[in-house]
Amino acid sequence: MGVERIFRDEANEEKGERARMASFVGAMAIADLVKTTLGPKGMSTGRGREVTVTNDGATILKSLHIDNPAAKVLVDISKVQDDEVGDGTTSVVVLAGELLREAEKLVAAKIHPMTIISGFRMAAECARDALLQKVVDNKENAETFKSDLMKIAMTTLSSKILSQDKEHFGQLAVDAVMRLKGSTNLESIQIIKKPGGSLKDSFLDEGFILDKKIGIGQPKRIENAKILVANTAMDTDKVKIYGARVRVDSMSKAAEIEGAEKQKMREKVQKIIAHGINCFVNRQLIYNFPEELFADAGILAIEHADFDGIERLALVTGGEIASTFDNPESVKLGHCKLIEEIMIGEDKLIHFSGVEMGQACTIVLRGASHHVLDEAERSLHDALCVLSQTVNDSRVLFGGGWPEMVMAKEVDELARKTPGKKSHAIEAFSRALVAIPTTIADNAGLDSAELIAQLRAEHQKEGCPAGIDVISGSVGDMAELGISESFKVKQAVLLSATEAAEMILRVDEIITCAPRRREDRM
Repeated sequence: MGVERIFRDEANEEKGERARMASFVGAMAIADLVKTTLGPKGMSTGRGREVTVTNDGATILKSLHIDNPAAKVLVDISKVQDDEVGDGTTSVVVLAGELLREAEKLVAAKIHPMTIISGFRMAAECARDALLQKVVDNKENAETFKSDLMKIAMTTLSSKILSQDKEHFGQLAVDAVMRLKGSTNLESIQIIKKPGGSLKDSFLDEGFILDKKIGIGQPKRIENAKILVANTAMDTDKVKIYGARVRVDSMSKAAEIEGAEKQKMREKVQKIIAHGINCFVNRQLIYNFPEELFADAGILAIEHADFDGIERLALVTGGEIASTFDNPESVKLGHCKLIEEIMIGEDKLIHFSGVEMGQACTIVLRGASHHVLDEAERSLHDALCVLSQTVNDSRVLFGGGWPEMVMAKEVDELARKTPGKKSHAIEAFSRALVAIPTTIADNAGLDSAELIAQLRAEHQKEGCPAGIDVISGSVGDMAELGISESFKVKQAVLLSATEAAEMILRVDEIITCAPRRREDRM
């Protein structure tokens, strides 16, 4: 019966070379897939039945159904990059893919994977130290720091759909993040998408906007609002007795039941009014009768506010979501200075200004279609994440392939000093780093070999700010062009990519389980 019978019928295993090949090929395929979206001139990827046109690495990879285990590892690192620092999702995958491409050549040259890994580790350490020596930190000087933030916002947006209006959106993002005063909680920045108008019409509004209309016969404007945010049923002014049979011997008896229901409703509304509020926001429907009662009491009632909106509203106004109204003293009300109705495009919305949480604000995005708006929101989200991270860790680097060239130079030096086979791995690491500026140049349709050679030469000088200027298609001065990136993002890219490459390199056996059988349900 031999050894072969350990696994079930359908399971199979690949060993040694074959397994490693499968991993490398899968990982490189994924890297090549998003490679074209890297950089300011990167192309976007459209997909699937519901059209999503996006340039955001993580979004592209999230929507792939992948079988290859190594490819899954890369998808995961791009997701983590997105959650942790928000940007650099494409770079991290491209770098990991390049590291593996280099590793494959080394393995073919009979260098043991563990040797490669320890070389990569040394190289990553060295690259990180190289960046640390070059960081600029302007936290002390508010003006320069703000211009740093602005540059970072514009750099992040330049590889996205918003690159046309990157100054406008960079300003929006910086203003929104400056309001956060150093918290990385992006909850209090709300993004509302309204089709119509052009991207240029987008604006930032302090306070909170709820995507709802104000009810009929209600006050259109309330000052010093006390808001009760609730999630409760306000729809019992019609008889609704489910599954119960009531025998009545005349219509008047049925009317009595209705009267009792109405009375219950009236009591509930009175309890709510007893909180001393002048605005009532409910997650569920409010029927005509209670709405009437609220209007009579001069209370603004907003019904059916979507849950995301209502949770944010409670957070921003400093209230809590209530569901019972028996003891008014224990319910936290929300407060704001002014509630009014505003028009955006053809829609009426409710605007809460002067809210408790000073850092709250709303960005209203306008655009030609839903697809444009979705992509604009993703791009803006990236910028907001990076900025909020930078406010915390204010170290800044130049962009445009500059950090990679700096790292590659140092890593090369290290390779020269290192004896033994490791030096090959370290050299390979440096080549993988150079792949990022190479890809940026390729995507802009430039002669990457020529440009990278020029960059290399430039970087031999001390403290040289040279990077790729894709607009003029030559080597440019990143300091003059104001192309900056956050150190935190670059560090995350470097470390995640190295770890992922290392993990895939360690694989020398892949076991695929037998697929689960579907029972015949005939």
